[in-house]
Order: sequence, then C-alpha cells, then structure tokens
Amino acid sequence: MSFKPAFSALFAAVAVTTLLLSGCDKHAEQPAVGTPKVGVITLRPQRFAQTSELPGRTSAYRIAEVRPQVNGIILKRLFTEGSEVKAGQQLYQIDPATYQATFQSTQAALKSTQALAERYKDLVKDQAVSKQEYDEAQANFLRDQAAVDAARINLRYTKVLAPISGRIGRSSVSEGALVNSGQADAMSTIQQLDPIYVDVTQSTKDILRLRKELTSGNLQKAGAHGAKVKLTLEDGSLYGHEGTLEFSEVSVDAGTGSVVLRAVFPNPEHELLPGMFVHAQLLQGVKEQAILAPQQGITRNVRGEPTALVVNADNVVERRELKAEHTVGDMWLVSSGLNSGDRLITEGLQYVHPGDKVEVKAASNVKTPEAAAR
Repeated sequence: MSFKPAFSALFAAVAVTTLLLSGCDKHAEQPAVGTPKVGVITLRPQRFAQTSELPGRTSAYRIAEVRPQVNGIILKRLFTEGSEVKAGQQLYQIDPATYQATFQSTQAALKSTQALAERYKDLVKDQAVSKQEYDEAQANFLRDQAAVDAARINLRYTKVLAPISGRIGRSSVSEGALVNSGQADAMSTIQQLDPIYVDVTQSTKDILRLRKELTSGNLQKAGAHGAKVKLTLEDGSLYGHEGTLEFSEVSVDAGTGSVVLRAVFPNPEHELLPGMFVHAQLLQGVKEQAILAPQQGITRNVRGEPTALVVNADNVVERRELKAEHTVGDMWLVSSGLNSGDRLITEGLQYVHPGDKVEVKAASNVKTPEAAAR
C-alpha cells in the first residue's frame, strides 16, 4: 500500500494555504496612502485697540468735613441728611447771643477810642497834648478796631456754612448739642460726586512695556487728551459714561510693585457712590498692524512656550515659536512669530508634524480675525 500520492497532495494544499495567508498578512501591513487634510486660516493685520482691565474703587471728587469754628450750643440744623447742598448754604445755627454782645461791646469801645484819637490829632498840632499821648490814642483806636473785626468774624461763624457743593451725609450733632472750635469729630461731611474719581492699580511691568511700544511707534496714543476709560459695575453692567485718565502716581508701592492710576468720570445721575468696587477698561493705545491668531491654532511645547503650525507656499507644515502677549476674547495677540499672509493650521493639528506635505482647506472651526474683531 502506497501513501506517497496522498502525502504529496496534502503537502501541496498546506503550501497553498500558507502562501495565501502570507499574502493576506503582507496586504494588511501596508499603510494607507493619502495626503492629510488640514484646515487653515490666513492671517491679516488689523487695527487693534489695546486695553487693560484693572480693578478699582470709586472716591469722591472733593470731600469737606464740616466743623465749628466757635464754641456754643446748636440751635438749629438747617439741612436734610443725604440731600444736595450748595457752597455757602447755611447748615447749622450756633447760639449767637454771647458773640452778639461781644460785638456790640467792642463797637462801643471803638467809638470811644476813635473819638479820642481824632481829638488828639488836632491837639497835638497845637502842642496841647504830647506826641506820646497822641500815639497811645492811635494805638488804642487800632486795637479796638481789630477787636471789632474779630467779634464780627466770630458772630458770622455762628452760622455754619457749606464749604463746597455736594451731597451731605448724616449729622453727628443735633439741636442742644455743645460744639467746640477745633473739636476732633466733624459735624457732617460733604462729598462732591459729579464728577467722581476711580482709582485703579497697574503693574510697573505693564507700564514699562507700554512706554517702550509708544516710543518705538508700535503703539499709537489713544488720544490727545489722555487714555479713555470705561467701567463695568459690580453687577456686570457697563457704566453709561466714559471717563479719562487724569493722574498717575509718581511712586511705586513697594509691597505690590504697582502704580495708582486715577480716572475721572461724569456722574450726573449719582449712580456711582464712593467706595464702590468696579472694573476699569483702560484704552492705552492702538496698534495699526496687529496680528490676532485664534486660540485653536496655538499650542505649547514642553517648555511652556507658545507655538503654532503653519503651511508654507509648498504646502509643507512648519513650526513657529511665538511671543503671545495676552488673549483678546478667543484670540491671541501675537507680537512675533506670525506674519501677515501666514496660513495657520487650526484643524487637523493632531494628524500632522513639521515637514509633512498636506492638503489645505478653509478652517471651519474658527472665525476670521476680522469677524472675531467685530
């Protein structure tokens, strides 16, 4: 009995199966052929108003503490707490009786010494009185004249007047209270609220950077009359009036490394009150050729530095290292690393590397810089 034909047939079948399986494995190992597609956005320079959002507090434009300048009993309070008062308006009446009596007494003494001085003026010419007696009479007349003036001033001070116009606060004294000249406690306080100050702080690092950009011409001044300022109130609403930067502190706070900036705002409706917490948007300058890049196209390397992938004229991917100053909404303000006309990749970043050949299409996941700015 012979097994050679059967064994040969079996061997041939195994060989064919092995070849078929080997061919399938080789086909499975072959990579898919095709050029990756990426979505890009073409960068264009645009006019950009550079702003800083800084926390701050409001403070009154002028503050005056109402204090007595003579001693006495309060007879009347002549204003309503929390109301508007005008400069020169009477606020309190101090009992004037003793000051009125003193004024009349000094007037009587003045008449006597005045008459004596005038009489001695004629007599000294005839040498009926000595020159010394005449000089003493003149001195007494001048002294009593000064006493009358002082008594008149004290009598006027019994009417306590408003030193400035503004809103007056609560009164610390009432009728019957004894007040003294030079007392520590104010009788009331008047605050001028229109206009009103807003004090904010900014780091010296930002101030130095802005000055360098203004000097180099990269940043233009916001206006001839100082930087414009807008306010956001505590409830998130935008204040209806625009202010201007008026003052910058001349020294730096050693603890915080910041400088106080003071802006002035119109406040006709008295919507702003002293001590309110606000956020100020300070328009510090204008860049005419700013590059704004979508955040979707900006990544960071292992050192934490911002980078971007762009497609060159040969449709090859390039990596750029950037200097990105800060975010503006969903965009980065880029100072170097990207230029006008660069095609920035914002879609398909995870599928490509520098040096790859790619197929380009318009990005659908971001707006154009011009649309985003609007």
